[in-house]
Amino acid sequence: MALKVAIVGLPNVGKSTLFNALTQTASAQAANYPFCTIEPNTGDVAVPEPRLDKLAAIIPSKEIIPARMNFVDIAGLVRGASKGEGLGNQFLANIRDCDAVAFVARCFIDDDITHVEGKVDPLADLETIETELMLADLESLEKRVVNLEKRAKTGDKESAQTLRLVQLALKELNAGRPARKAEVGAEDEKGWRMLQLLTSKPALYVSNVDEASAATGNDLSNAVAERAKRDGADHVVISAQIESEIAMLDPEERAEFLETLGLEEPGLNRLIREAYHLLGLQTYFTVGPKEARAWTIHKGDTAPQAAGVIHTDFEKGFIRAETIAYEDYVNLKGEAGAREAGKFRQEGKEYVVQDGDVMNFRFNV
Repeated sequence: MALKVAIVGLPNVGKSTLFNALTQTASAQAANYPFCTIEPNTGDVAVPEPRLDKLAAIIPSKEIIPARMNFVDIAGLVRGASKGEGLGNQFLANIRDCDAVAFVARCFIDDDITHVEGKVDPLADLETIETELMLADLESLEKRVVNLEKRAKTGDKESAQTLRLVQLALKELNAGRPARKAEVGAEDEKGWRMLQLLTSKPALYVSNVDEASAATGNDLSNAVAERAKRDGADHVVISAQIESEIAMLDPEERAEFLETLGLEEPGLNRLIREAYHLLGLQTYFTVGPKEARAWTIHKGDTAPQAAGVIHTDFEKGFIRAETIAYEDYVNLKGEAGAREAGKFRQEGKEYVVQDGDVMNFRFNV
């Protein structure tokens, strides 16, 4: 399940520096967390998962395979992008292909780095980005209304449903709110996704701060945090410049450097995890002598659905899932100890997988 997160921002807010830091950090993570550049502006990065290392050490496993996410460095947005300014349509198309959006806001003052709007105002930057995305959504939806109305009048049920969802989105957009604010029922979720709205995607606000503010944030990032809270979005404070420096250090030097800054871990680890959780994802593990692996599923997925992530045959022929909770697996030193302590469970088709479950599937094709 390779999901994409778009990194979006105005020019000169540190967006590309952040993306490059992701590249360098992943490269520095060595074999456990490799990084692969798919395209010049797209990177496949591992989700930091310390639990996986602990599980692998118990067997021990020869190989560690983490869960993965794609980050896409979207070309700098400018005012008027929805009308084709800057890279315009290319920029919008790249976002439509992503599952979530990380909005990067400049929360540092540096006279040597010109701001495209002439002043540093992260809230205004976010407003510009949101406005451009809403305008693009409005234009896209309004073009569809007439044809949908005609088809709906002929009794076409699919067109009638789509029209209803389009009108729901337009109601929010015309009120100056992103489409993600709309209340969409479970029965409409698939149709809603098919609208491919830019402003319906989950949002993560990233405050790019100076080195001195990396641990605590500053007044500018605090303002972004308040906006994120009001918008129901996640928020991360990070110094892209520091992250670039951290990535070039060996593990021991990195730990010392982080300590001097008052940080427990690189900010990019938090960014990746926040993006992962933003999409409603969780992890289960498979562990063996050959490999210890993290698998990505949606929260609420059942055991057969989790099995299907490995191979569709596992889901089709699902019989049962042999399951051990992560804490039990670690505390009892593996499967044998868990069996002896009665913590080894046989789960059926209705079982809802929990984050951290260590699983083995029985199936018949």
